[in-house]
Amino acid sequence: MNAPRWSDARLIADIGGTNARFAWQPGAGAPIEAARSYRCAEHASLQDAIATYLRDSGHAAPAQAAIGIANPVLGDEVRMTNHHWSFSTEQLRRALGLQRLLVLNDFTALALAVPSLRPDEKRQLCGGAAVPDAAIAVIGPGTGLGVSGLIPNGTGGYSALQGEGGHATLCATTAREHAVLERLRQRFGHASAERAVSGPGLAWMYEALCALDGLAAPDHIDAAAIANAALERTDVRANEALELLFAFLGSMAGNLALTLGARGGVYLGGGVLPRVVERFDASAFRERFVAKGRFRAYLEAVPVFLIEARESPALRGVAAALNGH
Repeated sequence: MNAPRWSDARLIADIGGTNARFAWQPGAGAPIEAARSYRCAEHASLQDAIATYLRDSGHAAPAQAAIGIANPVLGDEVRMTNHHWSFSTEQLRRALGLQRLLVLNDFTALALAVPSLRPDEKRQLCGGAAVPDAAIAVIGPGTGLGVSGLIPNGTGGYSALQGEGGHATLCATTAREHAVLERLRQRFGHASAERAVSGPGLAWMYEALCALDGLAAPDHIDAAAIANAALERTDVRANEALELLFAFLGSMAGNLALTLGARGGVYLGGGVLPRVVERFDASAFRERFVAKGRFRAYLEAVPVFLIEARESPALRGVAAALNGH
């Protein structure tokens, strides 16, 4: 096999609302290398972040690049939902001197990476064995709530979904949940799933719980502080907010599994769960996942996996998407 030419190299990126992850691939099918992560808030634009990565990694701009981004990708103009970056795909391509630039949703990229996950990069949380050649669901809280899936294409592979399921209306099953969602509805106008099932959602639910209990929430509290207080069990409402996040995620994941017929498995990603995984097994997630009436047994057989890859697997999905276009 001939060694990859410099013109074969590609920049690949996984851009979330909080972190921008970049890596380098010398050519199609080559190992992904030189992965680095940057805080989005520390860069004025995506172009600035890319320039920083290329300088830090010692690479010149390649001929092609692919970006998975936490946002719907509907045309040339991209405006991030949970961060201020916006750009024209064509203008960014020209500014970087690229021959080709592909932009896709970040959870679509994560879904494309699922078939490549090694056994040590995923942990089964519940359910039975995955059904071969069945649909796969992907969902996970981070700065927002990402949702995607893989649908068998009839030729031994999959087609990945580009959707925005994190913005679907969230439903409650208890009086307390109804009260929390009403607070979120009053605050935002629409109580979408990611208003609760996300890092910021953890803080918003905490504030709602404080208000419902007649207390003033501490100033400048963030999701990390709430998660830590919940893990240490030093704050009753922080603990309740985390339990609500698990419960709501279970309901949403069960809905997604039923909608897609995801007997190939449900994969949980995003940046929130790895930080609170020690509380996951004892949470309400599994009960809420299977609590679908007559289809309880159907969902009890669906395997649920937590993605535990050390490096963002979405980078692999971005690379796979570039190869497919």
